[in-house]
Amino acid sequence: MQKQISGNNTKAIMNSTRKIVLLNLFCILFFYSVDAQKIVGVKTNIPHWATVTPNIGIEVAFWNNMTFELSGGYNPFEFGDGQQWKHWIIWPEVRYWFWEPFNGHFLGLHGVFAEFNVGGLNLPFDRLAALKDRRYQGAVNGVGLSYGYTWIVGNSLLLEVTGGAGYGRLNYDVFSKGKEGFKINEGRKHYFGPTKGAVSVAYVF
Repeated sequence: MQKQISGNNTKAIMNSTRKIVLLNLFCILFFYSVDAQKIVGVKTNIPHWATVTPNIGIEVAFWNNMTFELSGGYNPFEFGDGQQWKHWIIWPEVRYWFWEPFNGHFLGLHGVFAEFNVGGLNLPFDRLAALKDRRYQGAVNGVGLSYGYTWIVGNSLLLEVTGGAGYGRLNYDVFSKGKEGFKINEGRKHYFGPTKGAVSVAYVF
């Protein structure tokens, strides 16, 4: 009788031990997978810096192959002789990744919201020739579709290239050149064309 009880206790202990080992193994695998998955990225758009515009973006994975990005820039600077490229701009975007977040091809649906106060600039584009002797102040709101690709260049370092096009509505006033310029005209335009472009370096957590 004592041997039977002892045998039953041994089996119970072995079963309990097996369950504990399996539970611990499950927990290790679960927390390893959560820790290994990159869910937050911080980035900056390199070409935006070429316009002397500090900028930053944050992207968060929230469901399967979906992420949400919020990026933007702010330029408050004047360059003398009535030259300025003042603006702020933000791009909220929802992205779908074909393989996994922060790696490979993705498609995005984005908005664009901005205010600008630019003028006195001699740019090599016919469509922007009026900026040489005029100052434009106003806002733009729009929406667009984008495509991009992200390369993993380090353990947590990424290189991202993206571009998008869509629709925007511009409301603006036109002034003579300079901060104290007088109002010449005003305009309202519907715009179809590029709405986003970036070559970004990102770090993911």
